[in-house]
Amino acid sequence: MRLHLRVRAAALTAAAALGSLGLIVPTASASAQHQCTLETNAYYCYNVYAAKVYDKFDGTGKVVGYMYSTYSWFSCRLDNGGYVGGPHPNRWLLTKADNGVWGWMKDTSVSSETDPLIRCN
Repeated sequence: MRLHLRVRAAALTAAAALGSLGLIVPTASASAQHQCTLETNAYYCYNVYAAKVYDKFDGTGKVVGYMYSTYSWFSCRLDNGGYVGGPHPNRWLLTKADNGVWGWMKDTSVSSETDPLIRCN
C-alpha cells in the first residue's frame, strides 16, 4: 500500500474511533448554513465583527462606517457591484453602519446565505 493511502486510512480509522467516543463532531455543511431571515421589514444576517460599510458598491468606495454587531439587518442586495469574491462574487448589501450612515457591505463580510434578500431597485 502506498504511503499516502496508509496515512489516509490511519486518519479515517482515528476519526471513526474519536467520533464513536463523541470526541469529534462533524462540521456543518454549506447547505446547513444559516440563511438571512426577514424580520419586520429588514433581513437579519450574521456578519463578521467590525465589518466595513462603504459609500459605493463598485469596489472603489471609502469606508463610511463599521458594523460591530455580528447579527445585523440589511435592506436589499445588489449583484452587479465590484468584485468581492466568494460564492456571490459581485454582491453587495445595503445597510446602515453603527454610526448611522447608510452604505454597502461586501457579501464576503456576511456568513449567512444572502440569497433571501430582495434585490435593490
